[in-house]
Amino acid sequence: MSAVSRYHPVWVAAHWLTAILVAVSLFGGITVLRHTPNSDVDKAPMLAAHVIAGFAILLFVVMRLIMRVSSAKPPPADVPSVWLNRLRKTVHVLLYFVIIAMVSTGVGTVLASGALPVIFGGAGSLPADFWAYPPRAGHFDWHRGPHEHWAEDWMTRSPRHRMSARARLLLP
Repeated sequence: MSAVSRYHPVWVAAHWLTAILVAVSLFGGITVLRHTPNSDVDKAPMLAAHVIAGFAILLFVVMRLIMRVSSAKPPPADVPSVWLNRLRKTVHVLLYFVIIAMVSTGVGTVLASGALPVIFGGAGSLPADFWAYPPRAGHFDWHRGPHEHWAEDWMTRSPRHRMSARARLLLP
């Protein structure tokens, strides 16, 4: 593979599409789906959008992993901090792990509950409670586990952290 100075536009597009889909899916799950009872007739179409977003996220993450090992990439940005240089790899691995785990637990919950046909317009009704299915435990609720707490924290604090970090890079 030849040396490159910047990421391929497909890499960049996959990165930002994944980020947008993750943010939209987290936001929708936290602000809408969590507060909509399964008996509500509007819940199935909302879950359909959430499921489609989850599969798209998985597709983009797998595509990015394949591109990561099969194509040339620029050298990593080097910062004056050895600690930050080491942390960069750990954070990326953890992000991939969390995203794949979230999609996997969502898929597992839908398959275990048998709700997939209902979600996509089939006859029947959603289960009374998705928490009755073991995979749902990995798709945590902040009242029951860390997922939504993490997701809310990511949605509210992380953009500020990213923006302040970018501002520090731009300031002399």
